[in-house]
Amino acid sequence: MAFHETRFPDNISRGARGGPERRTQIVELASGDEERNASWADSRRRYDVAYGIRKADDLAAVIAFFEARGGRLYGFRFKDWSDYKSALPSVAISRTDQSLGTGTGAATQFQLVKRYTSGAQTWTRTITKPVAGTVLVALNGVAQPSGWTVNTTTGIITFTVAPGIGIAVTAGFEFDVPVRFDSEAMDVTLDFERLGSITSIPLIEVRR
Repeated sequence: MAFHETRFPDNISRGARGGPERRTQIVELASGDEERNASWADSRRRYDVAYGIRKADDLAAVIAFFEARGGRLYGFRFKDWSDYKSALPSVAISRTDQSLGTGTGAATQFQLVKRYTSGAQTWTRTITKPVAGTVLVALNGVAQPSGWTVNTTTGIITFTVAPGIGIAVTAGFEFDVPVRFDSEAMDVTLDFERLGSITSIPLIEVRR
């Protein structure tokens, strides 16, 4: 799919609204009971970045970004300030934040993931857009400053030498969300001070 490895302006994304969306089918039976079925195995994030526009220059930057992406044609990176790293918001990232699996003695590639746990339930999110220079890796808790590379367009870590059998592979990182514009038009309203405004600029997560 067409994608530009370019991040939406941080100063505007910081004021955006949005978050995860789930799709569930609910059927109410004659008895009043419900049957619920998940249509999506994974959540999908939606945002509205119009709330981050505070001045005319912000508006111009968004229009330029929209034009450069061809509207909905090309996806791009977006920083979700409410959820952009492997650790809790108040904690610095650590190389042991997330488990990527255990070594087999043969596997050299491990996908970055982030786990969301509440009670006994856990959902695992695949991370495909780590931020360059932020990824930390450990084997059995021991820092690995070298001997591996990370593909910042897929989130796959590749080791030069396969981790041994039973070795715990962990990582910490910051990441972006792959999104695209979810509107074909920018509906700009010019006010009397010529600052301009846009009522809504929807973005939607791209699933690859």
